[in-house]
Amino acid sequence: MRVWPGDPHPLGATWTGWGVNVAVVSENATQVELLVFERPLDATPKARLRLPERTGAVWHGFFPDLRPGALYGLSVDGPFDPAAGHRFNPAKLLFDPYARAFSGIVGYDERMLGYPAQDKADVARDLRPDAGTKPKCVVTDPTFDWHGDRPPRTPWHRTVIYECHVRGMTRLHEAVPPALRGTYLGLAAEPVVRHLQSLGVTALELMPVHAFTTEPHLLARGKTNYWGYNSIGYFAPDSRFATAPGEAAVAEFKSMVRALHAAGIEVILDVVYNHTGEGS
Repeated sequence: MRVWPGDPHPLGATWTGWGVNVAVVSENATQVELLVFERPLDATPKARLRLPERTGAVWHGFFPDLRPGALYGLSVDGPFDPAAGHRFNPAKLLFDPYARAFSGIVGYDERMLGYPAQDKADVARDLRPDAGTKPKCVVTDPTFDWHGDRPPRTPWHRTVIYECHVRGMTRLHEAVPPALRGTYLGLAAEPVVRHLQSLGVTALELMPVHAFTTEPHLLARGKTNYWGYNSIGYFAPDSRFATAPGEAAVAEFKSMVRALHAAGIEVILDVVYNHTGEGS
């Protein structure tokens, strides 16, 4: 697979129409690799491609043989010195912080930890590979037919905000097709839109829809993080609220926004940046 220098901007994996540019920030890394996978839960990549250039703190490369739908992750090497705040571990597959989609739901496995589970001080390094325990980032094609969509831009003095949870809003809604209940498309279904309009709603505020994970202490009790305040991918819509993961989730999210805008309803995203799934 060919590797060219690429550009330091934009960050993430970006489809240009004839290849994929990858740019990753790491000031202290000594090497950054792009790992390409065949299937979502593969433990072994089909290709390991070193990002060949560095501009400032941005590592970058261009891959003319990659296309939308490609599954990938990152391996980053560097110093291991916990006292200085450095915990580089090339054995662990890292998510692209700017990934636009994930191949599935991010779960939990002890091998994901950068340190042995019994080492609560996090001063030792766990060298067990963990690629097979997690979904992969997905290269997306940003093109979408917006049908001339424009945000309603309702003046603030006329704004009526309705807050809801994507799943909870339609999961038991009998007028929404069963396959769409609890999804982005269900939220944009005609019965739901009519209801919002009847209330005079001008803006729908969605509780977190960014890709998120469930905290280990909840999983240990047989529970799950329902509200979504544990984000792991701030630029990717969570596939729990889509009929399919990856690029399909992105298309369904955009379709929801387009339909709501057409009905005169703005979309506001609730996000708390310090509530991150990277804890521990």
